[in-house]
Amino acid sequence: MKEIVAVIKEQFSHTGMIFRMSRYEDKATYQSHYLGLAWQILNPAIQVGIYYLVFGVGVNENRKISGFPFFIWMLIGIIAWFYMNTSVLGASNSIHRQVGMVAKMKFPVSILPTINIVSNLSSYFPMIGILLIALFIFGVSPSIFWIQYIYYFFCMIAFMFAFGLLNATITVLIRDYHIFLQSILRLLFYVSGPIWDIDNKNLPDSLVNVLKLNPFYYIIEGFRDTFLSREWFWQKGTYGLIFWCMVLILLILGSHLHMKFRARFVDYI
Repeated sequence: MKEIVAVIKEQFSHTGMIFRMSRYEDKATYQSHYLGLAWQILNPAIQVGIYYLVFGVGVNENRKISGFPFFIWMLIGIIAWFYMNTSVLGASNSIHRQVGMVAKMKFPVSILPTINIVSNLSSYFPMIGILLIALFIFGVSPSIFWIQYIYYFFCMIAFMFAFGLLNATITVLIRDYHIFLQSILRLLFYVSGPIWDIDNKNLPDSLVNVLKLNPFYYIIEGFRDTFLSREWFWQKGTYGLIFWCMVLILLILGSHLHMKFRARFVDYI
């Protein structure tokens, strides 16, 4: 528990540095591009269009899901997935990528995954703005359910931090892990619900129940419950409890491994 407290304390005590470095990382990534930071919105928007044409128009023939247009249903899930997928991969490689900074100066290494998570918010929030416009166009009205967006956003950030810290540490110790993680995320894309409604895919009930334990699925469906005004998060009490137990386990493992090996990160790299 002391390790968890130490890691979390580093995040709060270096909040200013996290935001400054996240802004710098955004500019450094796109400084050689003509459209610059506009690609943070254009890139996911293009991918959304491709997925909609393939899975919405092609596979699902634009049928409604849960009484809502497929495009809206998919957009809610795919925006959350894009952010989580990018953050998981970026955070997992964050320490290894910043080896020069780690080697040359005394630096709170645990904030590197957080910097990546915060940096990706600069493309996530504009996509949420596009989602709100799409909801308005398709006639989906705001409701009291929308206030629980705060809860699911906190769930997403907490999960990204715990999972990112663990992944970043393992990637330094075992370099092949990053490639393995990429493969796992490709699989999770199809079983976490951003483009497939797993409840309506004629899968065995036992398999569906297992897939619903996936923390990515819990967050994606939570955002759908929010924007489509379906149900409150406490109505999924069991799944919520399982989700937070997973986050706690990831945080315990990530904090322990990070504190144990970070003094020797440079040697491993």
